[in-house]
Amino acid sequence: MRIRIVGTQLPGSSCRPPGIETAYSNIHVGVQRRNRPQELLDLQRGDSETVTWTVECTVHETDVRGPYVQGRPGERFLYLSWVSDDDTATLTMFRRAKLMLADVPAETLAAATESGVLEARLGLTDATGNPLCARVEPASIRWAAAT
Repeated sequence: MRIRIVGTQLPGSSCRPPGIETAYSNIHVGVQRRNRPQELLDLQRGDSETVTWTVECTVHETDVRGPYVQGRPGERFLYLSWVSDDDTATLTMFRRAKLMLADVPAETLAAATESGVLEARLGLTDATGNPLCARVEPASIRWAAAT
């Protein structure tokens, strides 16, 4: 199965999260590889209109596994990592959004296993205008079986 993540409403190319003295510029977002926080799949610009990633995974009953799937059985998730790219091409991670696979309804996961694609759609800007971070609540993400 593949998991396709579609992000909309991105925050822009710079941000200054609450409690941070200096702003982050030239921000990008990518899917973080399990156990390799510096390895990000297909970095996308923070000022893009829409971003999409596709990751390969396997499903055994309700357990999803793959190189980008994090966590223990029953607590699996994907990280979207926000980074700032400075003039020296050094990436600095400053935020992560956690997409909980455990929040996918069982019938949706079963249908996606059958169709071959589980799609997640979500806005990537939080209520303060900054990059979305922390656990993404079920009301903020739409999971569906796709083709």
